[in-house]
Amino acid sequence: MQEMAKHGHVGRAAVKADMDRKTARKYVAAGRLPSEMKTERAWRTREDPFAEHWPLIVAMLEETPELEAKTIFEVLVEKHADRYQDGQLRTLQRHVRQWRAAEGPEREVFFPQEHRPGEAAQTDFTNDDELRVTIGGELFVHLLCVFVLPFSNWQWVTVCFSESMAALRRGVQSALFRLGRRPQFHQTDNSTAATHNIVTTAVGPTSPMDPTASTKRPFNAEYLALMRHFGMTPRTIEVGESHQNGDVEASHGPLKRRLEQALLLRGSRDFESREAWEAFAQAIADKGNRGRHDRLGQELAVMRVVDVAKLPEFTVLDVRVTEWSTIRVKPCAYSVPSRLIGARLRVQVFEDRIVARLGEDVQLDVERLRGDRKRRIDYRHIIWSLVQKPAAFARYRYREELFPSLSFRRAYDAIHEATGGGGEVKRDLEYLRILHLAATHLEADVETALDLLLRDNRPIRADAVKALIATETRIDVPNVAPPVVDLVGYDALLTAQAVAS
Repeated sequence: MQEMAKHGHVGRAAVKADMDRKTARKYVAAGRLPSEMKTERAWRTREDPFAEHWPLIVAMLEETPELEAKTIFEVLVEKHADRYQDGQLRTLQRHVRQWRAAEGPEREVFFPQEHRPGEAAQTDFTNDDELRVTIGGELFVHLLCVFVLPFSNWQWVTVCFSESMAALRRGVQSALFRLGRRPQFHQTDNSTAATHNIVTTAVGPTSPMDPTASTKRPFNAEYLALMRHFGMTPRTIEVGESHQNGDVEASHGPLKRRLEQALLLRGSRDFESREAWEAFAQAIADKGNRGRHDRLGQELAVMRVVDVAKLPEFTVLDVRVTEWSTIRVKPCAYSVPSRLIGARLRVQVFEDRIVARLGEDVQLDVERLRGDRKRRIDYRHIIWSLVQKPAAFARYRYREELFPSLSFRRAYDAIHEATGGGGEVKRDLEYLRILHLAATHLEADVETALDLLLRDNRPIRADAVKALIATETRIDVPNVAPPVVDLVGYDALLTAQAVAS
């Protein structure tokens, strides 16, 4: 068209446009561009395979709008196997999609929100098993607690083991002290760390079907105390409406991708400790925050300074030692030395461990159990009483905890399988005496002795184990005469110094 406007010669214009002269003449005669000459096709090129059963399909969609096209197709194939093949699924999906757009029910609309600088922060937990991080060569099963400022998308991360209040407290504190500022609101989902059971509040009618009714979970006292300490107002999303926490939810994917790329560059996924892995993850979060400096500056300008002390990263419980020589911390049981039976201990419950004290003296410092009704029983705490009451061992509730390793379990089985060993109580006593040796000597030495006896098919007896331990641990101390020190040389040295002066 440009060439025709210059000189009006169709042939020359067609050559310039790299087009056949007949085609060029057609477009010149029409006076329109090729894209303007295309028309919508109003006819089908092939017969619609679902025309016969389309009224049935529409009826199913109107009755149950949540049905997927694949489910409907499976119903059709089951009823009319001779009419439909797998290759027609895409055609039905396209038909259903067009029907939903033209005649389907109204769909929920999501409204993008304008975030205000420094107004709120969002916190959420995410699983990062796909990163396959190891600590000392062992797979490290954990979560990440992620803190985000929605306006600037500034992000901070801490490593934790569960969605507990201790983990939430640590994650929030770490982020706030990193910023040095605090927002007006702090928002979480309905995790048990921050909220309790569901209650329904309503304005006006209280019917569960009333649209004015709002399903909320009230906040825990510990979480409210954390918010009061930092001067933030807590708020949460509606139950089942995770999109309301969308900014922090959306940040999980990019964060994990950055961590994955950083691990690939590092060349190893193994770290020496949890602290080393957390420092690595926080360094990656810091790199991601560099591009958010301008908007973060707007937030910091309106946020209040963090002018309070950091809260202890543990809660304190006052527990009594039971007659079983155990304490119960949260839903789990831990054994303590039997001399503490009846005493009250002050237990510091950290996110990853518990520390039990009598006064200021530490009586127990162990890794915290995660889960419901688990137990950690140390045989050293109770073996003295069990040796005196061997009949209690057979039905002891925590008996399985008294096999420190597979070697001890095999030794116990060998004792009970041996002939001529007396009754069950006497055989249990034999094993308890071996366990007593492990408590009074080195467990590793007793385990080695048991492995030797099992390997040689010798009877497993406490006396035999004790004899092997004595042989293994005997040390020949050489008889060395004490050195005689001659001080005459020192006297001569002092005398020479006096003359020189």
